[in-house]
Amino acid sequence: MAGMKKIGRNEKCPCRSGRKYKHCCALKPRAMMQPMTPENAARVTLKDAVDLICAAAGEKKQVFRELGVFLLFSTLSGDAWLLEITESDCVQLAHGGRLLDVPIDETSETIVVDWTHTFTVKDRRLEVASYEDKIITILPDAPTGAIQSAIRRIRRKHSPELLDQVHVDTVKPTRQV
Repeated sequence: MAGMKKIGRNEKCPCRSGRKYKHCCALKPRAMMQPMTPENAARVTLKDAVDLICAAAGEKKQVFRELGVFLLFSTLSGDAWLLEITESDCVQLAHGGRLLDVPIDETSETIVVDWTHTFTVKDRRLEVASYEDKIITILPDAPTGAIQSAIRRIRRKHSPELLDQVHVDTVKPTRQV
């Protein structure tokens, strides 16, 4: 087993469940465990990331994830949000630890999300505005610094022309990515 790293019991499980190894795959018989291959890691879906963030929100843990043009975070108050940086769209995934019904349709070709809000970062605060009534809400426990850093990193990494190609507009606020 040269070159293989031992997984600590209190480390996050390599299956990406978000749970500690001792409470997840360590309990499974060896024959059932499948290590995450590079090919499988490349196939991480938005749905997988949403599930992990919602699980963290249910446990009222603060977590931040970046997946392509998507940013996901959960807060200590049990809220979770999904942000899409090219059009500044967002949708709330959980509130107070309770999961919300968010229609996300994902295929190997497209991702369609029923966006409910837009977001902006002003004065180191995350503000969201509802498409429905345009009411602006400040999210005080959002990881604003991590969001700003991720947006800058993604915009440096990809050309504006490429980021513009992410969307195929349909009826607003639903967009394909």
